[in-house]
Amino acid sequence: MKVKIYHNSRCSKSRQTLEILKKNNCDIEIIEYLKLPPTFQELEDILGKLKYQPRDLMRKGEEVYKKENLSDINLSNSTLIEKMIANPILIERPIVVAGNNAIVGRPPEKALNII
Repeated sequence: MKVKIYHNSRCSKSRQTLEILKKNNCDIEIIEYLKLPPTFQELEDILGKLKYQPRDLMRKGEEVYKKENLSDINLSNSTLIEKMIANPILIERPIVVAGNNAIVGRPPEKALNII
């Protein structure tokens, strides 16, 4: 199966998820999202597949989340998506996309649900 993984090699959960995909003989496209953040449209597409609102995909413990006051409920979804693109460290990881489905690999075994 063809899958994309939005991957951070420094993250143990991301590495574990990638190993699960490899062990299941997936055709894997690895996207190092910290180096190559998704576009606005890609992020919207991922959010739709996850059935998430932008804030659901954000790492709220990151310094930039606090510094930029991203918990402000008056911020629009578009603004939150733009902030994730500008600061990809805010994006929860890993994200696995297979066809019309996506999961966040926490725990990594969740990847088995879409492959």
